[in-house]
Amino acid sequence: MGTLIVFLAAVVFIIVMTGKVKMNAFLVLILAAYGVGIFSGIGLDTTLAAIRDGFGGTIGYIGIVITLGAVIGTLLEKSGAAFTLANTILRWVGQARAALAMALTGYVVSIPVFCDSGFVILSPLSRALAEKAKISLATMSIALSMGLYVTHCLVPPTPGPIAAAGTLGADLGTVIVLGLVASIPGLVAGYFFATRFASRFQIDPNPGVGLDEIQARAGSLPSATKSFAPLVVPILLIGLKSIAEFPGHIFGDANLKSAIVFVGNPNTALIIGVFLALFTVPRLNRIVLQDWIGEGVKNAGWIILITGAGGALGAVLKATPLIETIGQNLSALELGIFLPFLIAAALKTGQGSSTVAIITTSSLLAPLLPVLGLDGATARALVVLSIGAGAMTVSHANDSYFWVVSQFSDMENIGTAYRTQTLGTLVVGVSTILGVWFLSLLLI
Repeated sequence: MGTLIVFLAAVVFIIVMTGKVKMNAFLVLILAAYGVGIFSGIGLDTTLAAIRDGFGGTIGYIGIVITLGAVIGTLLEKSGAAFTLANTILRWVGQARAALAMALTGYVVSIPVFCDSGFVILSPLSRALAEKAKISLATMSIALSMGLYVTHCLVPPTPGPIAAAGTLGADLGTVIVLGLVASIPGLVAGYFFATRFASRFQIDPNPGVGLDEIQARAGSLPSATKSFAPLVVPILLIGLKSIAEFPGHIFGDANLKSAIVFVGNPNTALIIGVFLALFTVPRLNRIVLQDWIGEGVKNAGWIILITGAGGALGAVLKATPLIETIGQNLSALELGIFLPFLIAAALKTGQGSSTVAIITTSSLLAPLLPVLGLDGATARALVVLSIGAGAMTVSHANDSYFWVVSQFSDMENIGTAYRTQTLGTLVVGVSTILGVWFLSLLLI
């Protein structure tokens, strides 16, 4: 009972300090690591060594990938490539399916761009389409919001899933492939929620910029090929690396396999993605090479530090006798792939940030995977996705994204935001974990 109390106290401490007290998550996780080490009785020297090794090892493994992913997202955002993606998808889907176009746009854009930024960038297009289609802005905004949210929490190179994959030792290519599959139920559920339920709330689009003006502006934006390349190429390279490492030696020749593994390494693939993203900017100057890239590096900094702090907490947990005891008790509940979802959902609901919920949950669960029977390569990838599904559930007043969506969608009545954004994230989160559970039945 004592070991369980230490573990539960750490979880409660993290939720209260990040959610209610609003203390920075980095400091909270480091303090939790110290607390677990001291009160579990592993000794002060062991505690310090675990914190040092866990922090350094995690950052060394995943820090470059997170930074490069953030740089790609910033370049696509600043260059207007994100808007080009939206216009391209709109042409593919058609204005008649305006809500579907916005859901798919959000789904693609949020793979490299933070969902908050993506919503702000695409909000004028959402308004213009709502006016053109003569439908409520609530429908368009929630379709866009849910599309953005799904890939933000599930598909690398978004920083949260990258960090979780690194912490849990999951293959990034497998996470990407399974994440794209598992996100489909959430995308579909979010679209139908927007068109069947959020549409009941009538909000006048009142667009400041018309659709014709937006589409005319597309002539000055980067082409669709240039805009998609920084997303598609790294994902394909990482996926090819995973295929090349299959036991069947699909690519045969050792030199060819080595080359594919090299370019498909997440670090190399995302460096290639950064260079491709540079082709989307009008001209390479000091603003691009210093300010824009610097902003991407800065955005990655806090995520890397939180990820490192989570790695420190995970290393301390691994060094304690808590793991066997906790693992046995949690295994007895037979929650399986739903356990990561429930822990992440509790953390998300309590403190608001999806990224913090993903990083913290993966840190707590990393040492427990063997005793939970989730230690295989595919199982680790599915745990990342289960955590991501939980990190969607739910977005409410303590989440900055909740306010971005509500304020940019003219939801003056906070009740409307709860009945659309909050309820929508619950529907999407539950739909996604059911998709992950179905994959686990097939693959584990």
